[in-house]
Amino acid sequence: MTVPTIGPSAYGDAVSESLLSTHEMATFAARGFLEFPAVIPADVNEAAVDECERILATWGSPGRPYAPTSGQPVDEIYPAPSALGAMLRHPSVTRVIDSLVGHAAVFDHDFVHLRPPADPMFQSLHADAVIDPTPAAFDIQIFYFPHEVAADGGGTGFVPGTHLRRVHETQVGRYRHLRGERQWAGPAGSVLVFHHGLWHRGMANPGPVRRLMYKIRLNPTRPQVRLWDTSDLDELQSPPSDHVFATFDPAKTAMTLRHREAWMGEPDHRLELMARTRLWRYLTGDESFDIDWYHTRIDGRAELAGGRS
Repeated sequence: MTVPTIGPSAYGDAVSESLLSTHEMATFAARGFLEFPAVIPADVNEAAVDECERILATWGSPGRPYAPTSGQPVDEIYPAPSALGAMLRHPSVTRVIDSLVGHAAVFDHDFVHLRPPADPMFQSLHADAVIDPTPAAFDIQIFYFPHEVAADGGGTGFVPGTHLRRVHETQVGRYRHLRGERQWAGPAGSVLVFHHGLWHRGMANPGPVRRLMYKIRLNPTRPQVRLWDTSDLDELQSPPSDHVFATFDPAKTAMTLRHREAWMGEPDHRLELMARTRLWRYLTGDESFDIDWYHTRIDGRAELAGGRS
């Protein structure tokens, strides 16, 4: 099957140059993922299924198709006529990569995940290689489903909002059926994008269809500051005084960042708000940004303590 060249000639300059919006970035900062159902064309999906099958058959051998190496620029991996390369260079995916880790991002690793039909086995809940000493900078992981995944089809399970709850990789493996946990199901050509810290797992596949999923992890090579379409950031950015117990504007970014997941109690939610504030300060370069005065209070106390003789 011929895989189309993905670029301005195929999809138009306006689409290929688009970036994530401020609302999408704030949603990612708050929940740790974004989902884009059915964004990759059918002909690319059909070719990607075949390519994933070939990768599985040749994994670890010199015959693996287009095998990339760690540290290779993302725009160099999987050259044409690779279907996986066509997916990575589709405008709906490049806008995510460019906005979250920058156009100069590099390849970390990838993997083709297979769930056979009627397979009762599942992965333990985990976070992938959370060894990072820097609390703000992050990698992204792209999960690509080249064929439809039914509700009983073994789609990836994940727990929204766990990306900033730092744990050892498999420390959370004993947990089952967490409140608010999701299992992906959706049409062919769907893409999920995770913060590297998001808790997830491969689910059992009791259904009749063999499930394939391609995952790739990308590293930033520059500060992830204001890489998205920031044309509306000044309008949406909340002042440090925005506080739910005083005055607040529900149309501002802080309200998006206040999203509470089903598993969060009141103390958990407040700790997550502080972590999200740190992440949003990094993403925007705005060290005065705050949610509900928590960091402003702490910063003020630190200044007082530093002024003691």
